[in-house]
Amino acid sequence: MTSQKVLSGKVAWVTGGGRGIGRSIALLLAARGAHVVVTGRDERKIAEVVGEIANGGGKARHLKADVRDPASSRAAVALAQTAFGGLDIAVAGAGVSGRVPLGREGAEGEADLERARGIFETNLLGAYYTFQAAVPALRAGGRLLAISSVLGKFGVPGYAAYCASKSGVLGLVRATAHEVADRKITCNAVVPGWVETDMATEGLAEIARGAGVTPAQAKADAVAAFPLGRFIEPEEIAGFVAFLVGPDAAAITGQALSMCGGATAFGG
Repeated sequence: MTSQKVLSGKVAWVTGGGRGIGRSIALLLAARGAHVVVTGRDERKIAEVVGEIANGGGKARHLKADVRDPASSRAAVALAQTAFGGLDIAVAGAGVSGRVPLGREGAEGEADLERARGIFETNLLGAYYTFQAAVPALRAGGRLLAISSVLGKFGVPGYAAYCASKSGVLGLVRATAHEVADRKITCNAVVPGWVETDMATEGLAEIARGAGVTPAQAKADAVAAFPLGRFIEPEEIAGFVAFLVGPDAAAITGQALSMCGGATAFGG
């Protein structure tokens, strides 16, 4: 592996950078030498990430943005160009989850449709808008990366919208990799399993309510499904992302790469 400052001189944009996986990615890319634009819906959280980067000697800017709005993505790219002179890396890290049963009628059904729409707009359209804005601006040899999920590789009852949105991300990555290959730009997806984040805590609470068990039991059941017997840490995902957007991964493109403790060992 090359030195820890392998991304010196690079400019990165991370969506969903205020918490969880996105936050860890933004911090590590900055630690590896990149100048980072951090975007997200919660301005306080993304400002805190930028402050942490600055305290560590790095350079970063934040922009309150919603990946569901294409104009937000264009504004983030413009900020990268004006603040740091260009764009080399775009990470589509923003995402939401949620259980949305199929087939309910009346008011419940309408609420389900609204939740499903939000999941698709954030997870799939948000990644598309991120790539759409980034591709024209990326310098030769740049990197595109999206965060998918193991639920993009297999199905779970009650999570059709989430599974479909994350599966769609994999198709987006594979097609985009072909479109940008002539500029030596790579495009990949990281496919996490359960990760120790606030989103996972919220998801486990939702599962526990539906199953009539405690959140602790829900987590124990989830851990039991992992061959390695543990959740993944967000810093581990960030390390994998940092590798994929660095020079040592220049020949890796169009791939959906799992980091899931073995959860997809028999499922793709």
